[in-house]
Amino acid sequence: CLFHGSSHLPQQLKFTTSDSCDRIKDEFQLLQAQYHSLKLECDKLASEKSEMQRHYVMYYEMSYGLNIEMHKQAEIVKRLNGICAQVLPYLSQEHQQQVLGAIERAKQVTAPELNSIIRQQLQAHQLSQLQALALPLTPLPVGLQPPSLPAVSAGTGLLSLSALGSQTHLSKEDKNGHDGDTHQEDDGEKSD
Repeated sequence: CLFHGSSHLPQQLKFTTSDSCDRIKDEFQLLQAQYHSLKLECDKLASEKSEMQRHYVMYYEMSYGLNIEMHKQAEIVKRLNGICAQVLPYLSQEHQQQVLGAIERAKQVTAPELNSIIRQQLQAHQLSQLQALALPLTPLPVGLQPPSLPAVSAGTGLLSLSALGSQTHLSKEDKNGHDGDTHQEDDGEKSD
């Protein structure tokens, strides 16, 4: 009986060894597949991270630029207020009251007015972009120019478009502003 049991043992050991090798091989292939999928996910996360970092840098630069612009505008306002305070005593009493009223009105900017100004600036910017896109993509025959734009070089063309946008913005402000009326009244009274 002992001899019979010992003869089965090497066969059973060989069988379990090959099964174990197959199991190890299967587990290795499974781990390799998991590694591959995790590596792909890691690469995807790394690309998303670099994209997020790029966005962060872009937003940081925008924020920094806006902060600088805000401080610049605040300094301009401070200097203009100083100029107004220096010039104000030289005006007649009536003119001083008018100028002080105009200054107070200028300081009281409401949220709807800001929204309107921002909307106008965005529309002017979008209009200039659309005009730039409206340029023909195929070259025109010699001597022909696009009908909507004057014949200028590319460098001055962009400047003229931006100047056109700022002129229309300024003309809208002149129509909407109260200061234009005050200046006209001042001129009329000075001529009397």
